[in-house]
Amino acid sequence: QVQLVESGGGLVQAGGSLRLSCEASGRAFSSYAMGWFRQAPGKEREFVAAISRSGAYTIYADSVKGRFIISRDNAKNTVYLQMNILKPEDTAFYYCAAEADPFGMPSMQPKQYNYWGQGTQVTVSS
Repeated sequence: QVQLVESGGGLVQAGGSLRLSCEASGRAFSSYAMGWFRQAPGKEREFVAAISRSGAYTIYADSVKGRFIISRDNAKNTVYLQMNILKPEDTAFYYCAAEADPFGMPSMQPKQYNYWGQGTQVTVSS
């Protein structure tokens, strides 16, 4: 069982930046690919970014590519999402997720992830 706790959300003006953190329990953090997803009111959960176990490989949704950066610090059991040049359409509840398959690759599909955090709210004002 893996527990994930997100932090760093809040209210920011358009054009500003925020950094989200997701801290995982246990000693097997480096065995899991990690992802970030978001969900806005009235919309389905949407892929944002994902990162491989070593951190060497990352993927991004087209909507955030060039603005967001996903990274991880395995020594701290933490994955980060640096969000720059934020837009009102980035407003959503953000979730981190862990992929339990030790051979799995970072994925855009929510069904590939086995553990989810409780989420943190990000609100971008215009």
